[in-house]
Amino acid sequence: MYARPGAEPADTGAVPADTGAPDGPAGPDGSGSEPVRRRGRMPSLLLGAAVLGLISGLCAGYQIQAGREPTKLPPLSQPRLEQAAGEASAPLPAARDRKVKTDGDLRRLLLKKPDGARAAGSMAESGWMSLAQLAETYNNPAGGYGWLLEEEFRRAAAVAWIEGGTRYVEVRLLQFRQEEVLGARDEAEDSYGWAGRDSDAESWEIPGTGDGKAYTYRMPQPRDGVKVYQARAHAWRGDVSVQVWINDTKPIPKKAIMDLAKRQMERL
Repeated sequence: MYARPGAEPADTGAVPADTGAPDGPAGPDGSGSEPVRRRGRMPSLLLGAAVLGLISGLCAGYQIQAGREPTKLPPLSQPRLEQAAGEASAPLPAARDRKVKTDGDLRRLLLKKPDGARAAGSMAESGWMSLAQLAETYNNPAGGYGWLLEEEFRRAAAVAWIEGGTRYVEVRLLQFRQEEVLGARDEAEDSYGWAGRDSDAESWEIPGTGDGKAYTYRMPQPRDGVKVYQARAHAWRGDVSVQVWINDTKPIPKKAIMDLAKRQMERL
């Protein structure tokens, strides 16, 4: 690059003496200027030295690392855990294993028909209720069918009988797969809402069931030309929802529905 020129001398008309020094290149205006300063070699030498130093350091580090013993990696497996002293607890017997009981024949968990009562209902022979039969018990069978499928319905067992000439009793066990939803709980909670919405309903908690409830209704409902009183109970345990129904031409006492509900829950 050019050095910044100094102030131009005043024009005196005199011819300058020949000093013997070579003329520098002309400036932008054609006049002479100071000689060009040539870039020195020192920055290039420093840059080259830095590069050589970096390469030498990398090579030396690689040689040192290559001469060392390889570092051992930690083991992939965890150290073995010592077993606790003492005898292991005995496996839960099948009679107390709820999962074993409900995965077996669900009909065996139903209450037994009392002595002197006669079997009744469409499920009297097989003891099973199909999904279609269960959906028919809903006010909207098509809606009930779809809802039960959404709740992962698995199967249902039922028993029904007539005692005392006029009292009809039906007990149902509804089992759900419960892979993504708690179908048994949802079914019971839905039943609580329907059962308790009538103004003449009286309800009581079923002991030992958590949130199970029994209901009786003071006002009879006409059915096939006959006035019928009703009582019902709903509860759930694990993957099984319980429904107990009593219909009679006479008012149904609290003790009757509570006794049936408690005895059925004990069997689960």
